[in-house]
Amino acid sequence: MPTFELISHALCPYVQRAAIVLAEKQVEFTRIDIDLSNKPDWFRAISPLGKTPLLRVDGTQVIFESAVICEYLDETIGPRLHPADALDRARARGWIEMASATLNSIGGYYTAPDAAAFAAKAVDVRAKFAQTEAALGDGPYFAGDTFGLVDAAFAPVFRYFDTLDRFVQPSVLEGFPKLAAWRAALAVRPSVQGAVSAAYPALLEAFFRRRNSWLSGLMPRAA
Repeated sequence: MPTFELISHALCPYVQRAAIVLAEKQVEFTRIDIDLSNKPDWFRAISPLGKTPLLRVDGTQVIFESAVICEYLDETIGPRLHPADALDRARARGWIEMASATLNSIGGYYTAPDAAAFAAKAVDVRAKFAQTEAALGDGPYFAGDTFGLVDAAFAPVFRYFDTLDRFVQPSVLEGFPKLAAWRAALAVRPSVQGAVSAAYPALLEAFFRRRNSWLSGLMPRAA
């Protein structure tokens, strides 16, 4: 078994994907958090895009981009998290891209500068959630009884709302019962729980407060 180092940022949702897959594979790995606002030189030297996550394999080979990292792990270490059928696999890859698009929309939501922009971004996020709701079956996971890479991609999406829902009601997830059930199933899975540190909720709240956005204005002053 190769040795793995996951180069991480404490709040990066894409890092969470890789951490979830590593945990599902029951692979030991070292996690190294960096400050993306003050990137160390060694990180700049090995990260072509200057982003996390990176997966360093055997101390020398570096893989970047979360989808590529997850596919590599799935191709080389069991159990397989992608469907065996090529068409089902292609569909799963498409929904992983939808998870990324949803994360981008959420970024616009929490950084919206005023009420009008905030409302417009909420509509955008809800539109993506409506499309995802329509694609879900009976669960508990995206593909039914089997946890897969789509689940690993969406778990960080839902985790944002553990914090956002404390300050914004109704939640943009309101009215999507299948998403609610899926979110709940993912939240109790050990790999998902372990993908962030115990400090994550407080760090995320502090991150939102620093945005000077419409959302940060909705948040009560920190004690």
